[in-house]
Amino acid sequence: MSELRDDQWFTEVFDSHGSAFSLKISEKLLDVQSEYQHLEVYATETYGNLMVLDGCVMLTDRDNFLYHEMIAHPALFTHPAPKRVVIIGGGDCGTLKEVLRHPGVEKVTQIDIDEEVTKAAERFFPALVEANDDPRAELLFADGVKWVDDAADESIDVLIIDSTDPVGPAEGLFKTDFLKRCHRILKADGVMVQQSESPLYHSGSIIRELRHDMREAGFDSVATLPFPQPVYPSGWWSVTLAGKGTNVETFREEAAASHEMPLQYYTVDAHRGALALPPFMRKAFA
Repeated sequence: MSELRDDQWFTEVFDSHGSAFSLKISEKLLDVQSEYQHLEVYATETYGNLMVLDGCVMLTDRDNFLYHEMIAHPALFTHPAPKRVVIIGGGDCGTLKEVLRHPGVEKVTQIDIDEEVTKAAERFFPALVEANDDPRAELLFADGVKWVDDAADESIDVLIIDSTDPVGPAEGLFKTDFLKRCHRILKADGVMVQQSESPLYHSGSIIRELRHDMREAGFDSVATLPFPQPVYPSGWWSVTLAGKGTNVETFREEAAASHEMPLQYYTVDAHRGALALPPFMRKAFA
């Protein structure tokens, strides 16, 4: 990906698919080169604040709930009784917030390599970090791959890979060897979920390969759930679930229908609909 800029617009260009996405900006709020990546925050005219990592849009105030709800709640309602949850990545803390809405969750450990992302979220996205002081939350700033290597066998219920695109610091999170290590640390009924890029652009490449690699790593079932995401390439995104002794193509529908969480996108019907893949995706995965 690359970017084009002038005084009024931030534009992310997705060269390989000949497309771009722009937001009209009013000012730059932050520009930091961390040890790992270039981090920027802008104020936009219609999407609230915008976070950018290495020129790629990460989130905005206006639509981040779509991603954060869909990477968290399908996995948690698929697991029979999630208590111990680990998030790799997720430094903006939006996914952590969604996981902690589940009262049955006893502990959530978030491991992100770049503390600057969390510092930026605390300054410019306060709604995302409002659950950080929850006593069930543990925030670590470390290498997520190494953390998985050091974790005990069958020690967690749900593993959420809330990563950036599969380049740079996140590249190792899409490898078969890493997925095997994820399988090792999940309990017998464990569920993992990973953000898996655009259904329109990547069904026949990144998503298909991830699904294959999850099965190669030992997972019994795999399901990809697409959902709208206006600020990401193509305006459409996905997460892919994998189950270790749990069928990720079904979920606890009664619990998903009766929860009292103040969600903006996820519903039992949205979950059912996301599991019903369109024909072009099914063909790509065949």
